Amino acid sequence: MLRTSPLARHPIPTVSNVLVVIGQLLALAVCFVVAGRVHGGWKVAGLAIAFGILMNSVYSVIHEAEHGMLFPKRRANEAVGIAMALFFPAPFHLLRQGHIGHHLRNRSDDEAFDLYFDGDNVVWKWMVWLGILTGLYYVLVVVSNVVAAICPFILDRRHFKIDRHVSVDRASAAFLQSFNPMHLRWIRIEGIAAITLHVLIVWGLHIPPVNYLIMYAAFGFMWSAMQYVHHYGTERHVTRGARNLWIFGPVDAFWLNHNWHQAHHEHPTVPWVYLPQIAGEPSAQRRFLPWMYLRMWKGPRRTGEHVENKYAGRIIQ
Repeated sequence: MLRTSPLARHPIPTVSNVLVVIGQLLALAVCFVVAGRVHGGWKVAGLAIAFGILMNSVYSVIHEAEHGMLFPKRRANEAVGIAMALFFPAPFHLLRQGHIGHHLRNRSDDEAFDLYFDGDNVVWKWMVWLGILTGLYYVLVVVSNVVAAICPFILDRRHFKIDRHVSVDRASAAFLQSFNPMHLRWIRIEGIAAITLHVLIVWGLHIPPVNYLIMYAAFGFMWSAMQYVHHYGTERHVTRGARNLWIFGPVDAFWLNHNWHQAHHEHPTVPWVYLPQIAGEPSAQRRFLPWMYLRMWKGPRRTGEHVENKYAGRIIQ
């Protein structure tokens, strides 16, 4: 799941990635400056939508770094990944633990949010599902900053006895079982840095807290809503259990081809620029992302089909 050779068949587009990161940082600076000066509901709403689209592009950069595909040099890859994740805001090493684990658990019983089994708490399943659809999942991830900064030991499975088979939330239990405690120090430093950075941004640029919250609420909703839309109702298979979607050509490109999601799951160490080429699927067969999102409001469905997580307990590096 992590790219280890910069000389692979599909080389990392270093120059393009540098330009993308620089452009994103400049755009973020503009958004924050404007946020400190703009007033009026429609203007703030427009800024929030633009910010949400921009931050999903930033997340795509973080995603490339999580797989070691942003820059050939590991230190540069992680340094930029850490820096960009501060704007999320969340510790890069925590995001990476979750995302690499997602690739291992995808569509297994440990990560089938759109399904419930006999004996499951259906109310809890619906609460988790609505959290994904409405942006509350993003809030949970951001709260991890405070957890990581104040009491990171909560993330260390060595302090707890975890049984994902009897847990109310199997996904969280599976995440903790695979969590690598060697990253705790970095996660704590990054959590503190993220909190500090955002306090300085709001205070230094005189951004009204309401404007700041609306901007991040827009991003949080977009990001959270898209976290499972590419997997909803797909085959119960760790790599094939995803689909390629589209929303709008320029936006798809701006999001670094993130919507070519099945292609990414089948080739997780291939950089974003090559995904349309290796997808093996005509663009016309891709489904419209907003339509798939609306379908998700049908909610979780009952199933008797069980798919074991073959990587259960495997520690993420």
